[in-house]
Amino acid sequence: MHKIVALWAIPRSTSTAFEWMMRQRGDLDCLHEPFGEAWYQGEDPLWQRFKEGEKTTKDLTIDSVWEDIQARAVKGPVFIKDFPHYINHMWDPEFLSHFTHAFLIRDPAKTITSIYNKWPDFDEGEVGFPEQRALFDLVWALNGKAPPVIDSDDLLEDPHKMTKIFCQSVDIPFIPDALSWEAGGDPSEHSWWDGGSFHANLANSTGLTPQTRRYVELESTPQRVQQVHRRMKPHYDQLYKHRLVS
Repeated sequence: MHKIVALWAIPRSTSTAFEWMMRQRGDLDCLHEPFGEAWYQGEDPLWQRFKEGEKTTKDLTIDSVWEDIQARAVKGPVFIKDFPHYINHMWDPEFLSHFTHAFLIRDPAKTITSIYNKWPDFDEGEVGFPEQRALFDLVWALNGKAPPVIDSDDLLEDPHKMTKIFCQSVDIPFIPDALSWEAGGDPSEHSWWDGGSFHANLANSTGLTPQTRRYVELESTPQRVQQVHRRMKPHYDQLYKHRLVS
């Protein structure tokens, strides 16, 4: 079986932009949140807000997704971007041994406010920080060393440097040309949720380019958003200590 590079992220962490960059390389079979599709839209959805009548897909399950990933890895190297909370029931040494693990984190003030803007009724179980930290700790314990962590702000501030560091950390070639692309791409071709509406800005982008670091104030947000932030931030802070910087 070939390498399966797994980027374990959380929602609204610029992970799809990173995935889009990985697609430009041309040497990896790239999958967009394959476990997430089954979690949200499989034949037996697992998400907390599911209601009868929501979209489901017959024969799409977490297990069928995993079978497909393994079949792809027989043919060539695979890259997946996904969220740990979709599959925390599958975390055992045998399953986790198939992946080259890496983590993409982002300030929860940014992710949670962005989730709230898209889904005002979001469930805290969809946010993902506790599971991301738990998987990081488990992979570290199993492998005897901390898996690589990239912070979104670091990535956006210096995409060339951080992408190079990422590639070195997961032992794949660094391809600078992958950081830029023609505008007008269609992320909805790879996104299974709502026609790709979460990724509209990506369609007009031309690459991962340096951006000025920005900050989000929470004072004007609803109390619920602030409460979720307080519960999530310690998990982010713990992973932030281990982020790659050079």
